Amino acid sequence: MFTKSCFSGLFSRFIKAKFLTAWLAMALVSVQAAGEVSESVEKTILDKLNSARSDLGYQVIGDAPVAGFYEVQVENGPILYVSGDGNYFFDGSLYQVRPGQFINIRDMQLNEERRQVFATRSTEDMIVFKPEGQTKAIMNVFTDVDCGYCRKLHDEVPQLNAMGIEVRYLAYPRAGIPSASYDKIATAWCADNATDTLTRTKNGERVPTAVCSDNPVAEHFRLGRQMGVTGTPAIILMDGTLIPGYQPAEDFAKILGLSTPGI
Repeated sequence: MFTKSCFSGLFSRFIKAKFLTAWLAMALVSVQAAGEVSESVEKTILDKLNSARSDLGYQVIGDAPVAGFYEVQVENGPILYVSGDGNYFFDGSLYQVRPGQFINIRDMQLNEERRQVFATRSTEDMIVFKPEGQTKAIMNVFTDVDCGYCRKLHDEVPQLNAMGIEVRYLAYPRAGIPSASYDKIATAWCADNATDTLTRTKNGERVPTAVCSDNPVAEHFRLGRQMGVTGTPAIILMDGTLIPGYQPAEDFAKILGLSTPGI
């Protein structure tokens, strides 16, 4: 499994003060949609990265908001900002300086990507808990059955539903694939009564493992990585906002502009 901490440790020797100083001196260009990268530049970057770590998968996404650099997605890993000759890269957060604020470029891009994905994505492969009445808001939740705060959030799903909030679950086994957590959550997705099985599993009940071959857990896990999910629970609202971690149902109601019952 490719982890951020692993990545930083393996490559920190390449991030020298001299290079950082040079990079900080470069002007940030305006944030634009990533354009097409020429085949020659893409080949140069991929050849260079593969010559150092051929065990990792790379995809050149497009131009970076820094002149002469390109965004490269590492499979199951972070976004890299790689120079056109492939000789230098940096990872981590990239900020644009604007009057009165610093803008996290990747967060801004991901918000729009997430909004577009969930505006059109079918719920057929999600486990959905719907309100009995009108749906007033939607939470897309990347969840793990062995996560304590995921269980705490799930305990409050009836309260969320009562406030008109539809909870749509996607699977995100933090231990990776394969793992015991994967087996448990895949079993829920493969069950005839997925909502009941997921609830029983989150309550700590031992459910016989029954993993079907066409379950969507791996696809959900990949999507979560793509959407910037690094832990669970991770809630993505329909406007693309990512809310990491547990919050009480009342707080989610406020975020979504809903009143809580009895208030």
